[in-house]
Amino acid sequence: MESTGGPYLNTAAVTSPVGIARLLQMTFGCTTFSLVAHQGGFSAAYGTFCMFVWTFCFAITVFILACEFTHLHSCLSLSWGNFTAAFAMLATLMSVTAAVIYPLYFVQVGCYPIGCEVRDFRIAASVFAGLLFVTYASEVFLTRAKPGQVTSYMATVSGLLKIVQAFVACIIFGALVNDSQYSKYVATQWCVAVYSFCFVVTVVVVAFSVTGKTALLWFPFERSVVIYTFGAVLLYASAAVIWPVFCFDSKYGSPRRPALCAKGKCSWDSQLVIAIFTYVNLLLYVLDLAYSQRIRFVSHL
Repeated sequence: MESTGGPYLNTAAVTSPVGIARLLQMTFGCTTFSLVAHQGGFSAAYGTFCMFVWTFCFAITVFILACEFTHLHSCLSLSWGNFTAAFAMLATLMSVTAAVIYPLYFVQVGCYPIGCEVRDFRIAASVFAGLLFVTYASEVFLTRAKPGQVTSYMATVSGLLKIVQAFVACIIFGALVNDSQYSKYVATQWCVAVYSFCFVVTVVVVAFSVTGKTALLWFPFERSVVIYTFGAVLLYASAAVIWPVFCFDSKYGSPRRPALCAKGKCSWDSQLVIAIFTYVNLLLYVLDLAYSQRIRFVSHL
């Protein structure tokens, strides 16, 4: 009797290099949060963030794999290629952050006072967290757009950079709310407005790409994105000049870290983090602008 299940299942979803990478993502993700939940333990905001990253990435990976294996993604009102590429890049950034934070705050060489068993579980969880990052990075490498290839926007270098830009902006926002004293001057408030505006527009670009609605816009999406990226370069360039001047110039702020500034609760530290990641995002937008001149993509892939 001829099998009726074959035509309805996509075996390439689990046998292709990308499919194997996703199976490993599920395995390493489940192992990591299971080790932490069973014996490794976590606490405070840092530990909660790591657990959220591992469980969130695991759940979305299971969803993607199930949809591709059963062809259910064709029933979703999403640009599937854009969605999977965007998630792979986001998961790479989130998993590498968790892979750094967890061992930094929870792993120690000695057994006291947590005990050797807990220490060993935390070390094992850290190893699998690192492997999880490698598998997500591998998927980004495998699915990225090749030179001259017509593909979905989020698989291009420019699309992947959009995810990184939004992620870096989130780090900036985290430092801003950590007693950065940005409201002290109108100039630093302008910088916050730059960070917020660019973040919102970048998220909107990603959202339109993932939902596949770019073809419904009354203006050319590709040209608009390039124009916005050029504007973002100019805006971030202004913030890259203004923020350090009003935070580290002796006339407005402090060029050196105050001696009485408590570790983890120092506005100067937050200002330094913001300054560093302002330059990081400026560089990302410049690279984005350069690569956007060379890409070709199809919005519905």
